[in-house]
Amino acid sequence: MTTTPLQTRPPGEVSVTPFDPRGAPAEQRLAVGTLLAAAYAYALPDDPPLLPHREAIGLTHLGPDERADHFVIWDGPQAQNSEEQSSQAQNSQVLGWASLSYDLKQNTHAAHARAVVHPEHRHRGLGQALGRALKDAAQREGRRVVTFGTSSTSLDGERFAAALGAEPALPMRQSRLDLGALDAGLLRAWQVRPQGDPYRLRVWRQVPDDFLLRAADMIMVMNTAPRGDLEVDDWTVTPEMIRAWDTMIEEGGEVRFFMAAEDIRSGQLDGYTEVFWSPERAALVYQGATAVRPSARGLGLGKWLKAAMLEHVLARCPGARWIRTSNAHVNEAMLGINVALGFTPWQTFTEWQLKLAEERPSPGRS
Repeated sequence: MTTTPLQTRPPGEVSVTPFDPRGAPAEQRLAVGTLLAAAYAYALPDDPPLLPHREAIGLTHLGPDERADHFVIWDGPQAQNSEEQSSQAQNSQVLGWASLSYDLKQNTHAAHARAVVHPEHRHRGLGQALGRALKDAAQREGRRVVTFGTSSTSLDGERFAAALGAEPALPMRQSRLDLGALDAGLLRAWQVRPQGDPYRLRVWRQVPDDFLLRAADMIMVMNTAPRGDLEVDDWTVTPEMIRAWDTMIEEGGEVRFFMAAEDIRSGQLDGYTEVFWSPERAALVYQGATAVRPSARGLGLGKWLKAAMLEHVLARCPGARWIRTSNAHVNEAMLGINVALGFTPWQTFTEWQLKLAEERPSPGRS
């Protein structure tokens, strides 16, 4: 199938097409995955590259009560049938992609958006077209608040967010740690516990069934983390959600290590930390959430968990060189722990919030 390059179209003519990753041909999903990998490589050329086939799989991932609307801009006219779609995917490039994800049971006023435009096709109105599609989808679903993130590695994203009228609701510091420069003495010191300590550490790649309810309750402590000006409610975590995440992590080629501090007197989990690592991108480890239950703070659990997890990473993640993490600027306690461990500023990440006016029916419309 012959395609017409976007740049030869009349000015302002951009075709945004709804896209169903679960029902689309594999070639189309891979075309989107290729776009995501190209955009990542442009923003972070020194990072291990994203793998297009893994990104393609990730497009299909949804939580138990989650839904997502996807949109694509093809480099060429949209195919009309399955045979043409397959040919198009093999011969066409995806110039832009966006998604709007939302939960059907929680925070039903809010949605989260992502939008990516190919680095070689920016400043041509593609982002604006995707933004309009996302806004229409959010209003159609009755969502009043749309959140999305931008990084200081992409000034285009920050300028685009400001042009939309979004507010920078939660500025965050992204830091990284050189695993080769870890202070082994500090790690040992942070793992010394008092005599008669009622806590012990548990570490799993997947939380065992008999710990699922306790793990879900522990993860919900993240509701106490700073939210800045984000207008979102607390999230309820269920065992079904954890198991869905397990499946998505495995399909994405990642390993998650979940470490928890268990109070052996009650069996309650009072703190946890998690990291994500892919053997296919071995040099980089992502630090996920770390939280300590408010009633157990001041007992050194946070330092213990972080130090023990770093030793676990060194032993179980061959080839790992860096750990990357994000913290809200106002989260002084966690920032203090990370700075003491040797994390240094790397870039900034901002969670933006766009408030949408409620759509009102036009006269004569029901």
